[in-house]
Amino acid sequence: MKIIIIGGGFAGLELARKLNNHPSLEILLIDKSTFHQFQPLLYQVATGGLEPTNVSFPFRKIFQESKNVRIRIAEVLEIKANDNLLVTDIGEFEYDKLVIATGTTTNFFDNDKIKALSFPMKTTLEAVQLLNRVINNFEDALDLKDDKSRSARMSIAIVGAGPTGVELAGALAEMKSNILPKDYPDLDLKLMNIYLVNHGRRPLGAMSAQSGIDSERYLNDMGITLISGKSVSDFDTKQITLDNGEVLAANTLIWAAGVTGALPKGLSPELIVRGNRLIVDRFNKVEGMQDIYAIGDIATMKTPKYPNGHPQLASVAKGQGKHLAENFKREIRNKPLREFEFVNKGVMATVGKRNAVVDLPTPQLHINGRLAWFIWMFLHLFLILGIKNKIQVFINWVYKYFTADQSLRLAQRVNGHFKSIDLN
Repeated sequence: MKIIIIGGGFAGLELARKLNNHPSLEILLIDKSTFHQFQPLLYQVATGGLEPTNVSFPFRKIFQESKNVRIRIAEVLEIKANDNLLVTDIGEFEYDKLVIATGTTTNFFDNDKIKALSFPMKTTLEAVQLLNRVINNFEDALDLKDDKSRSARMSIAIVGAGPTGVELAGALAEMKSNILPKDYPDLDLKLMNIYLVNHGRRPLGAMSAQSGIDSERYLNDMGITLISGKSVSDFDTKQITLDNGEVLAANTLIWAAGVTGALPKGLSPELIVRGNRLIVDRFNKVEGMQDIYAIGDIATMKTPKYPNGHPQLASVAKGQGKHLAENFKREIRNKPLREFEFVNKGVMATVGKRNAVVDLPTPQLHINGRLAWFIWMFLHLFLILGIKNKIQVFINWVYKYFTADQSLRLAQRVNGHFKSIDLN
């Protein structure tokens, strides 16, 4: 059986790993990058806390001992479902089963100007580019003469108060308090503002009300300006305009306000639902399709527990990847397939060092503060691929915990300007 997996995120990678070395299966994993990206920790790359290699894992390294998994780096152009054919920029590939695990991309809500000028946070490269921008701004601020210009150059606005926005804001606030004053003693760091703009009424809207309350308290204690119930309508690299006309003086805008499904072309619009996601049955088969499946963030599966579809979490993606692998194996053995059922083990977010929030469903329990931070830390260590990476990340975190410092603030300056580091 020839199975093509599009996308090497949490869902696609888990599926490929569970089917690795199966004698009856031939697996082709197609991705635009040469590596898997551990997105929950990208914000630490963007703030110099971790190296890009700590959260990026080459596919060929993962499967170098595999006898049935092959890797191709390509852009998917179209799915020809009637011909069981996948069209890419490097050629066409036939399949018996096609699994779409393309995940999501940043949703700019059709604002092309903000898309062109802001910084998203979905890939390792984008995190590195953001780090370069932050360092660039502080180097340039040294040459500015008035406090108003310096303040705008150093200030940063983050749009979206979900886990990515909250965690990034906390990490930037720690840089402002503990690191940047040592690196830039000639600058008054009081001029730096960190804005967190949230369309909702409280941060971490997908978590419990108590998590929102706790995170808001942590953000306020760290000096972050939380702006709730408002949206960004315009940005020109000099100032940010909110939908109520209010203006924020900040030269850097980070967009973490939402995602939309990264859906390949070729499937009927009738199969696509809210969020640009594919509707699937309890076996992750795209409705109306015979040999096409979707797993992870790109899929909407309605169940009695989740009538509007599952949350877009790494745990859901990994669970669906594992479950689909088992069903493929059961199909080969002519055994009945099993429906997918998600067991929610909890959600969490961290707000700087020593502060986090954790919501556990069974028993229903909310944990905050330092204990929650340790739970967050050890869970993320467990999820990171590779013993070497686990050790390196743990050492970095321990060092930062006791010293409140990090030494990964690297950038390149060419002809008076910083350039982005191309990881590819």
